Amino acid sequence: MLVKAGARWATSPSVSEAPNTRWVVPALAAVYLVWGSTYLAMRVVVAAVPPFAMASARYLGVGLFLLALLKLRGAPWPTARQWAWSAPVGALMFVLGNGTVAFAEKHLSSGIAAVVCGTMPLWAAAMGPLWGERATPREWAGLALGFLGVATLGLGRELRAEPLHAAVLLLAPIAWAAGSMLARAWPLPKGLMSAATQMTTGGAMMGLLSFALGERVPERIPPAVIASWLYLCVFGSLIAYSAYTYLLKVTRPAVATSYSYVNPVIAVLLGALLGGERAGPEVIASVLLVVSATAMVVLGRARPVTPVTRA
Repeated sequence: MLVKAGARWATSPSVSEAPNTRWVVPALAAVYLVWGSTYLAMRVVVAAVPPFAMASARYLGVGLFLLALLKLRGAPWPTARQWAWSAPVGALMFVLGNGTVAFAEKHLSSGIAAVVCGTMPLWAAAMGPLWGERATPREWAGLALGFLGVATLGLGRELRAEPLHAAVLLLAPIAWAAGSMLARAWPLPKGLMSAATQMTTGGAMMGLLSFALGERVPERIPPAVIASWLYLCVFGSLIAYSAYTYLLKVTRPAVATSYSYVNPVIAVLLGALLGGERAGPEVIASVLLVVSATAMVVLGRARPVTPVTRA
């Protein structure tokens, strides 16, 4: 689910800086298609590998890789204080914000997971007053519409049949939004180093959780599962996240975050076409409501409440 993590909003580039915008379209395609497809890839993996073990290996591996790469490029090593601040943010965004999605997708479709996670910008807007950011009437209307969309999902049989996994899934966007808000306020490392420390600490904590739950990785893992896991690591956590940080630098925030109301549509379509998932009328109605609500909130702000990242 649930990424991207702790990056601060970039100010609009001035004309004199002449940013290189030739990669905007490929970058948008990456965050639209890749992050929209990670839900189905995650469901393929958790069908054979325990969810927290899978997520721990993914984020711990990617986090350590980023740390090594950035250090080789001359980035300063995070201080002990920065590691300490990164740990709770990593717990919120990756353990509770992404690991819970992997757990829920053991029994829920990837399309439903994407729709629920698509409400994350709405939760971030709802939390804005806690950080002194007052929501506008348009945003409150968007919040009400988005939560109506989630409630519409409850009309289907899937969520009602799995109340535990549904409750855990609903926790994911709330935790990701809270982690994003804290990442803006706390003294974390800059740029990708912030993502690296959060992924590393979050991945390590998920490893401990996996051990505590007694998860066991099977001795033989199908090639399709391995390929899907590598796709999550390389495309979901490295390529798409890099594309997202590029978009934050050279485009308006509303453009960079437009993936948040495209991903649910992509995920539902891929789940139905490639994953054999059912997209009933309640799912379609929920997608329309959540996408409309997110567009109202994201496009209605000159300066968004939080960096909404998915890694």
